Amino acid sequence: MTPVFSHGDLRLYLLNLLDEGPRHGYDIMQALSDRTGGTYTPSAGTIYPRLAKLEEEGLVTKSVDGRKTVYAITEAGHAEVEARAGELEGIEAGLADSVRLIADEVRGSVREAMKSLRADLAAATADERAHASQAPRGGDDPRVFAREQLQRADAAVNEFRARVRSDLRTHVARGGDLAASLVDELASDLDRIARDITRALRG
Repeated sequence: MTPVFSHGDLRLYLLNLLDEGPRHGYDIMQALSDRTGGTYTPSAGTIYPRLAKLEEEGLVTKSVDGRKTVYAITEAGHAEVEARAGELEGIEAGLADSVRLIADEVRGSVREAMKSLRADLAAATADERAHASQAPRGGDDPRVFAREQLQRADAAVNEFRARVRSDLRTHVARGGDLAASLVDELASDLDRIARDITRALRG
């Protein structure tokens, strides 16, 4: 979910970033991406025209440092940031909500993947029990069947691992937070699944 900067919000947020210290253009774009958990990654075509407008208004200055153009806030820009502190709090709250939504989406994806794994393993266990209760017919070999089911279980576990790793890595790569509580919950659920499988095999 991309956070919506209503009219003037992005302009004010850019001033707020520069009020923390001078930044070059790429640093500003990266800061916006980081602080929104990767939900908003602006392009150069979005940021530089706004910085140019702020410069025209006398709120920002720019200087060249090697190959980089560095932007810094002016006294007038700082005064506007202070005067609109209440609006900034509202913008920050909205961005925090967006990051929480991303975390919820990751958590939901992990849970769905675990449900799918449980269902696959339960189906494999039920199928194995059904076949085990029947005497082998003709040339059927129970050991061959067991190996086939082992391959199915391996495939289910590998698919789960790949899906979860992909979701988590994508989330972190976008600058999102990975709460310790989510990792603890994942580890706890996996441990519970392992115990359930052990009990089923011994039963």
